[in-house]
Amino acid sequence: MSKIDTNLFNTIKERGLLYQCTDEEALKKLLESGKPITLYEGTDPTADSLHIGHCVPYCILRRFQKAGHKVVLLMGGATACVGDPSGKQELRKMLTKEDVEKNIEKIKNTLKVFLDFDGENPAIIVNNADWFKGYDYVDFMRDIGVHFNVNKMLSNEIYANRIEEGGLTFFEMGYMLMQAYDFVHLNRSHGCVLQYGGQDQWGNIVAGVELQRKLNFANGTNVQLVGATNPLLMTPDGKKMGKTEKGAIWIDKDKISAYDFYQGVYQTPDACVEMMFALFTDIPMSTVREMIAKDIVNAKKVLSFEMTKFVRGEEDAKTAQNMSENLFANGGDDAPVVEIAKAEFPMNICDVLFKTGLAPSKSEARRLVQGGAITFKNEKVSDFAQSISADDIGDGALLKKGKKNFIKVKVC
Repeated sequence: MSKIDTNLFNTIKERGLLYQCTDEEALKKLLESGKPITLYEGTDPTADSLHIGHCVPYCILRRFQKAGHKVVLLMGGATACVGDPSGKQELRKMLTKEDVEKNIEKIKNTLKVFLDFDGENPAIIVNNADWFKGYDYVDFMRDIGVHFNVNKMLSNEIYANRIEEGGLTFFEMGYMLMQAYDFVHLNRSHGCVLQYGGQDQWGNIVAGVELQRKLNFANGTNVQLVGATNPLLMTPDGKKMGKTEKGAIWIDKDKISAYDFYQGVYQTPDACVEMMFALFTDIPMSTVREMIAKDIVNAKKVLSFEMTKFVRGEEDAKTAQNMSENLFANGGDDAPVVEIAKAEFPMNICDVLFKTGLAPSKSEARRLVQGGAITFKNEKVSDFAQSISADDIGDGALLKKGKKNFIKVKVC
């Protein structure tokens, strides 16, 4: 096995990737010891694909794996059937076990972008459905539930929204017990001593550390677990990153074009650019900060290229970069093309915006027109009732939203 990178702790601190830790000094000693550790991150497969906002923990696990540590990815086949109440105002949609299994298979392929599942230090994937299946409910509550105080659980921030809405269920409260037990089980079965997750998972992660501490007291053991979180990618208005006006910035190639991926990253709010560099690139942070201070627009171009290259490969990155540059230099000759059947014309400009995907809804299209954000054939559109005919499109017409989004409309 390759030599352990003993500078990893300094790296994650310098790049701003450590937000909270149950014992930062213990983590520092583990990572500077020169010995490999095993860590895990848990994901509930509630969907069959991932966008960049989901992938923050995987960017961090990638650094641990490259530093020589053993990475375990926990797929919550059991916990996904319950649903994490963290930050939610209502009960999550309950998935069937079949839905969960299908999602897991899809997500596994996406994770190959971030982690090596072969080689001399392969990451491994486990599913908590495997150890909860057959675990008798009464036995689980006697073994694990007895160590949880309900008053303390209800004071936890992860339940705040659900309690405020008056709809917290006992079903959801079981989630914390299950996730806490995951940590204990993975320590016993795989030697995991560290759990890393998003800052919104802090309460659940701490629950696992405290559960092991109570089990130590009850069983006379001395197992030390450490929990850590990473900051979430948040926009300045407090929303989680990963989506743009056009939609999610998906990792899967079959869900988004290279151009749209590149442009989605380019639309990153200025305040988020440094964090994106820290996560998705290996460029030294001193260089990143200097680049941002000097020219934020150029910094975004570099970020867009580097992230597209990392996720999709260099060929896609060059293609997307060239398309983006040509849009400005050549008036949109290489803009993505959307074809609309001739029979659908004449069509209201708002319908065209919605049809091409430049607006997520007709009401949003109207707002964009009223705000002066729409240009058709290099002329600003001022009337949201403007009618567009097939003759207006001709051999192809450039439709533009703001300064960054272009679509070439053609009649088929």
